[in-house]
Amino acid sequence: MIKVNEKGFKNFKMFGIPVPLFLLFAIVAWVAAATGVLPKDITGALAIMFFLGIIFGEIGDRIPIWKEYVGGGAILAFLGSAYLLYAGILPERAAESIKIFMDESDFLNLFISVLITGSILSVNRKLLMKALTGYIPAILAGIVGAFLFGIMGGLLFGVSPAEISMKYVLPIMGGGTGAGAIPMSEIFTSITGKDPSEYLSFAFPILTIANIISIMVGALLHKLGEKKPELTGNGKLVKGDNFDAADKDNEFKITSTEIAAGLVLATGFYVLGNLMSKKILPSIGGVKIHAFAYMVIFVSLFNILNFIPEPLKQGTKKLQSFFSSKFLWVIMIGVGVTFTDLGEIIAAITFSNVIIAGFIVLGAVLGTAGLGYLVGFYPIESAITAGLCMANRGGSGDIAVLGAAKRMELISFAQISSRIGGGIMLIIASIVFNMFT
Repeated sequence: MIKVNEKGFKNFKMFGIPVPLFLLFAIVAWVAAATGVLPKDITGALAIMFFLGIIFGEIGDRIPIWKEYVGGGAILAFLGSAYLLYAGILPERAAESIKIFMDESDFLNLFISVLITGSILSVNRKLLMKALTGYIPAILAGIVGAFLFGIMGGLLFGVSPAEISMKYVLPIMGGGTGAGAIPMSEIFTSITGKDPSEYLSFAFPILTIANIISIMVGALLHKLGEKKPELTGNGKLVKGDNFDAADKDNEFKITSTEIAAGLVLATGFYVLGNLMSKKILPSIGGVKIHAFAYMVIFVSLFNILNFIPEPLKQGTKKLQSFFSSKFLWVIMIGVGVTFTDLGEIIAAITFSNVIIAGFIVLGAVLGTAGLGYLVGFYPIESAITAGLCMANRGGSGDIAVLGAAKRMELISFAQISSRIGGGIMLIIASIVFNMFT
């Protein structure tokens, strides 16, 4: 954060670093990238991602309308980095380093793993059980809302309900690209005999449009929560959840050991999720179960059964807070460069596509907010997690939506939407394709 004291700009800082020193190293990183000597490893990638993220983040958090209604610094980092790549401004060496960091080292998986572990272990056990029992019905309500509103939007432009269901609702609500649109294209091929590219050529762009809309709606829901505080738990899904790991700081002295142990737990649960997903029980009823879905299940079980000592829960929570605050801008740079094709988005932006996608996102939001309220959830948190995180682009979309909504602590429920909810959509896709093809 930029800090200015009473002496004016004498101690002007960015991310705690004096501006002259920050600019010196930012220029060094850019020159290294432009001349092709930026290391294509974690260190080189983090350097360029931190400097770009801090610049975009600090600016985005200070643009009046942008910071309030679009998502602030996190979203400017996401879109700004995507534009730098699209316009050819970002040096090729920098883009390669970032893509290696995000793809080959999979830092996004570590980021999500830390957030899942910390957010679940910080929730009261009884409230966690209540949340999980009501969450799947909320997702289903969002799916119903997406179909109904999508069909209404399609009628405005003369698009048939069958086409809306297959080409718009299924990919948008399918849990992203790798776990959603791609397996859906395989189901499409198995039923119709047509080439999967016929389905994906439209699914990818419309999914991307819905992802951008979901991010912006996340920012608007955050603003709504500020104006209508009775609708939000400010990052807590279940009404009555007043538990926070920080409340017990006075009971336990949390040291660097407990925080480091939190990282051990996060990586351990991630490996356990992969073991289940890839070896022990890859699918249930023909639906592939993602490692993060298993991870959510096991972290929840360990919390409910009280297998994790309280000091370790506190350490994991502090680690999660550090990652979600200090690495968010970095992650958004990575998502913008690695997982976003701005040209694809621009090509697909037509008035009808945007309106129909907007109707589908609205249906998901209203359906999940309404059902969430009935089962004891805060409507805004229910809409963000069970609604928007079904209508975005999977894991990277979850990060962007929660960043815009300033509710990164809800990542566990977002992953349930993307992974388990995505699996539900594959089952629905099989039914829909058989009905309309």
